[in-house]
Formats: sequence, structure tokens, C-alpha cells
Amino acid sequence: MKHPHATGNESKVKKASRLSQIEPFHVMRIITRAMELQAAGVDIVNLAIGEPDFETPPLIVEAAVRALKASSMRYLPSLGTDELRAAISQWYRHRYGLDISKNRIAVTSGSSAALLLTMGVLVSPGDEILMPDPTYPCNRNFVSAMEGRSTLIPVGPDTDYQLTAELVERHWTERTVGVMIASPSNPTGSLMDADVLREIHQVVQANYGTLIVDEIYHGVTYGEQISSALEFADDVFVINSFSKYFAMTGWRLGWVVLPEAHVDDFEMLAQNLYISSPEVAQRAAVAAFHPETIKACDVNRMHYQEQRDFLLAELRTIGFKIPVDPMGAIYIYADCSKFTKDSFDFCQDLLENAGVAIAPGLDFGANRASEHVRFSYPKAIPVLAEGVRRLKEHLGC
Repeated sequence: MKHPHATGNESKVKKASRLSQIEPFHVMRIITRAMELQAAGVDIVNLAIGEPDFETPPLIVEAAVRALKASSMRYLPSLGTDELRAAISQWYRHRYGLDISKNRIAVTSGSSAALLLTMGVLVSPGDEILMPDPTYPCNRNFVSAMEGRSTLIPVGPDTDYQLTAELVERHWTERTVGVMIASPSNPTGSLMDADVLREIHQVVQANYGTLIVDEIYHGVTYGEQISSALEFADDVFVINSFSKYFAMTGWRLGWVVLPEAHVDDFEMLAQNLYISSPEVAQRAAVAAFHPETIKACDVNRMHYQEQRDFLLAELRTIGFKIPVDPMGAIYIYADCSKFTKDSFDFCQDLLENAGVAIAPGLDFGANRASEHVRFSYPKAIPVLAEGVRRLKEHLGC
């Protein structure tokens, strides 16, 4: 049936050419369908969405309420309030022993805005950014939005799903302007060894490029101390977020530590693209660094580890191959080739017929993507256990 407003000329509608280079976020189809089923009364165990299953810590919520009662919400400086930037600076001093000037810190509307603006500062049409495959899908699309190209480098268990200096050197071309890595990584939960990170930085420096480091899951690691790239370099872009460790996904607030040479350019883009991040979220986020909030977040981290340990063991029992234990973030990236050669169809089947939602590897790159799925495990153990029971029953395990 033709749409009542259709003209028959849809194929002639002019669209920006960059849209052909940006892929849909396939897991959102799974998540949207899961919500439709839930709205219809179907019980779904949702292990697809990368979101903490804990409430935002109380002091943060209380700070937001006080801010709303005390003043109207206004435009703010594009790089964020001095109060919040100073609080983030103190966080680096207390957590890492680093002296990071608040003037190098930009508060953004989620880490997504930080990543998009970073690409806007660094990438010209045709420029290339190197990144691992698998990787978080939006990173590729941020590059495409700026009419650049992301060069995906296949990585696997032999390098803990991380890039190495040798891989970066081998794939560098005259069009390459930077490298993006994540530690801990989405979707694999792997960490990059500090020495490897230093070696990659040296290669990037030698080629007059820029290193971008996603540290969004710092604070959510298990049994290992993790270093920040800022401990040995001040010419890197370091991205972080209030979403994961601080359980503030819906508040849409992140930050980036910038090289001094890029602060003004980053501010100019922020001014033009969205003016400023929401005031209520910024006022609230200052309370994220209160000792009581940090204590609550560290308790949550211990629960994440328990949830990871439970689901990791159960998935291996079922027959999923997981050669590297995830040591951070909130995901398990599993080889599902025992059950399927098409992970997207597999995810659809599990959702419709087993009531379990997980993410297809298709989102995370091209490297054996059809043979992998991602589980997000921040759920209470009984919920995870029910998901496991359904998987076993459906897969005949």
C-alpha cells in the first residue's frame, strides 16, 4: 500500500553522499523489536544494550534536584562549567596522580559528542583513521560523518583483540592521520598493555599523526590496574564518559582531555554544533566525584565482576568460544560458529523464539563478524540465569 504522502519521486530525493558511507546500528533493530515484544507482554531477557543496570548514585540525583530548584537552566560555556572541569581535573590527580589542567578538559554531550568533535578537528575529506576490527561501530561512522575513512585492522585472541605497534606501522599510509584504540574495549572487554600503548604512540608520533584513546570504561576493570594514556603523553585525545562507571547513561555527559594545540578548534566546533551540554547534567555530575559516590560505583563494579564470572562460565558450557577473558567493560564477545554462520539471523531467532536479546557481530566490523555475538551482562544473577536457561533449552544444550 502506498504511503498517503508519497509522491512517487522518492528515488529522486537528493541526499548527502556521506550517508552511503554510514551504516545503521544493527543492534538497535534487535533492541527495538525486544521493546515491541515487551510492550505486548512477552518476557525478554535483554542482554543486548550496553547499559549499567544500576540506578544513578543518589548524590548525583540530589545535586540535579537542587540545581533545578535553584535556577533556570541556561546556555553554558561550550567547554563546560569551570566547576565541573575543575572536578574532572581533580579526578585525574586523585585517581592517576596526574596534573591535568582544567583548561584542557572539554565537557561534551556524551562521549559520542566528544568523539564526533575529535574527528571534526582531525579528519579532512579522504583522511584515514586506523582502528581495530572488531570495534565500537559508531567510531567508524564518526569518521565517515567527517568524510574520512576508517581502516579496520583485523585483530584476534593472539593480541587480546587489540592493535599493536607493528600492525599500526604496517597499515599506515600517506592518507592516515590517526589511530583510535579503546581500553577496555567494546565489544571484547579486553585491555591494552601499557607498554603496547606507549609503542603505538611512538609509531603515531613518528608518522606525525594523532592517537585517540577511548577510556570510557575506566573504572570498570577486574583485577588489573589500568593506565591512562595521559600518564606518558600530552598530545593525545583521551575520551571518557559519565555513562558507564558513574551509571549516568541517560544524562548524556562525557568529556575529552585535549592537546593544548586543539582546545580552541574543539571549542569552536562545539559552539557551532550544539552550543553547550545540558546545565542540569553538569551541575549533577560534580557530585559524581564525591567519595560516597565513588564508593557506590566501586560496589557496582564488584557486582559487574560477579555477573561476568557467572555468564562467562555458563556461555562456555553451552558451547560459545571465548578465548580471552574480558578484563574490563561490561561485555562478552563470543564465537557462535558452533550454532550459526549468520550471527544476525541467530540473534533474531533467539529473540523471537527464546526471548533473549543479544547483539550481532555485524555491528562491530567485518572480521568474522557473522560468527560472533556480544552479550552485555550488567543484570542481576537470577536474570542472567534465566537467560542461560532459555539459551540451553533453545539450543538443545
